[in-house]
Amino acid sequence: MKPRMTYISVEVADHFADFIIKRDEQVLDAVKTRARDFSTISILKLLYQLRCSQMTFSDLYVKSNIRMKRSFLNYLHLCTSYNFIKKEPRGSNMVYSITDKGRIMLDLFMQKSN
Repeated sequence: MKPRMTYISVEVADHFADFIIKRDEQVLDAVKTRARDFSTISILKLLYQLRCSQMTFSDLYVKSNIRMKRSFLNYLHLCTSYNFIKKEPRGSNMVYSITDKGRIMLDLFMQKSN
């Protein structure tokens, strides 16, 4: 698998250092990195943001640091399909939250890094 460049929040990068091959420049609260398993780290970025509270689509997109909207939509769809994330309509917004299954998935990777 070819390593790819991605932006990861500093906090996520600290928790999942096993996925990072090389850290480059830091831009605000994100660090540009070369990551090993790009798909897994992208899923973990989504789950990590939802671990404490629910978020709207826009907030989750911005905080996940998945820069390409098409990629973000693909990973979000994957997480909802596998029941890691659930979505609920609230007024005119869609609110996303982590499920028990998603929390277990996140915890498996968090335990490794502790």
